[in-house]
Amino acid sequence: MADAIPIIDIWDYLAGRPGALAAAAREVHDALTTVGFFVLTGHDVALPLIQRTFAEARRFHALPIEKKLALKLNEHNNGYMVMGRYAVRTLQLNNNDKGDLNEAFFVKRERPPDDPLLLSGRRFVGPNQWPVESDIPGFRANLLEYNAVMDRFVRRFMRIIAVALDLPPDWFDEAFTDSMHTLRLSHYPPVAPEPNQFGIAPHSDSNFMTFLAQTKIPGLQLRMAPSGPNGGDWLDVPYVPNSFAVNSGDTCIAGPTAASCRHRIAPCRPKPATATRSRSSSDRASIR
Repeated sequence: MADAIPIIDIWDYLAGRPGALAAAAREVHDALTTVGFFVLTGHDVALPLIQRTFAEARRFHALPIEKKLALKLNEHNNGYMVMGRYAVRTLQLNNNDKGDLNEAFFVKRERPPDDPLLLSGRRFVGPNQWPVESDIPGFRANLLEYNAVMDRFVRRFMRIIAVALDLPPDWFDEAFTDSMHTLRLSHYPPVAPEPNQFGIAPHSDSNFMTFLAQTKIPGLQLRMAPSGPNGGDWLDVPYVPNSFAVNSGDTCIAGPTAASCRHRIAPCRPKPATATRSRSSSDRASIR
């Protein structure tokens, strides 16, 4: 599995060591033109911040359902999505005819009320929807801090992407200065799926690139190329502590052989009862 799913360490690049940018770019180029996916290590996003954001995802999804429904998705796809509301359909790979077994909360870039782009009324720009502060103190501030840190990190990482595409390192700087990004806090409760039902059904992402903070609980699976050594199989993404699972989206063009990453999320199944243990369950949270 490690041979099929690259693990790329960018610590030397972030430390400014000579030749590290070119070396990281070669690895990223190979990943984007084969599987469209890699596990990213050596980043400098603080682990306590990631852990706190996971905790915020669990705090939000533990709110009473009426509190969450008050924030239901608006026309900008910001807010709360109930479980089973949506079956993703971005590929012909599978007939996704069942609602996905996850609930999620979406946040875009936070903009002040007088922001010109916000005032323009452009779709998917905003505004964000937030729970009442007294219902979940600190939630908004903590999510905005994670968003800001990830925004700064990804803008530095884009220099690796630029060099991987044989472009100048600063090629994406201006475009990503005020980029449209989304933070998704997902919750996969332990539910027995129907046939052909998933946590998230097989799909590709419509964005440029996704950074998923990894957890020990498995779920993310990749569809490997039919012509590759794994013959089109679905592979579980290996867990690497303090890493991001990174996949290319439909707007990331890395060359004539590249394609956006095909992936799915397995449902979070209840644990069966045994002779010494009653039926139990464990849910899964994700942030990306």
